[in-house]
Amino acid sequence: MMGRRRPQRAGRILGTAGLAAAAGSIALLGTGYTAVTVNGDAMDPTYPRGARAFFERIDPGEVRRGDVVLHRTEDRDESRPALRRVIGIGGDNVRQSPGGPVTVNGEPLSEPYVKDGDPSGMAPAYDVVVPEGRLFLLGDHRANSNDSRFSLDARSGSVAATTVQARALDDHTGLRLLALTALFGLLGTMGGLVSEIVWRRRRPVR
Repeated sequence: MMGRRRPQRAGRILGTAGLAAAAGSIALLGTGYTAVTVNGDAMDPTYPRGARAFFERIDPGEVRRGDVVLHRTEDRDESRPALRRVIGIGGDNVRQSPGGPVTVNGEPLSEPYVKDGDPSGMAPAYDVVVPEGRLFLLGDHRANSNDSRFSLDARSGSVAATTVQARALDDHTGLRLLALTALFGLLGTMGGLVSEIVWRRRRPVR
């Protein structure tokens, strides 16, 4: 009798563990990550129109210079998500002359990601200090991006860090591991269920 019960117990343990792993991974995927399809050209060539981009949800305090973030615009008429790169954070001095590089706190930025190697895009000269708790954002396609350069009169063109919803994932390893954990968890749940069904069918009738 004990020998017959061991496969049943093993199947139940496998099923329970698989269900827990699958549920936890799926919940984390749903709440910790998101994905969008790019529908503009502002971040070309890094994220061209039609590209599928994956993001991890972060707190405002986790935003760093160089991050590509998904944030809510602060338009009065509507609030829609936008994809831009963080150039400056609170306290940074950001400046640029037409045709020249962007400088942050006096240091020129190396920006290999900008479209056609053009860090300016014919924007007017600017020299601003980013208020605390806010971000200075630019698109990678500087000649075709509505970003912080064009609203300098409103808090130096910055947006509140609290408008950031998520940060683009450069490395998808963690996301893949979560997806695999969810998959194996579902397989384990199915295996445990099959084992339980087989055991019940084979159980002797008294």
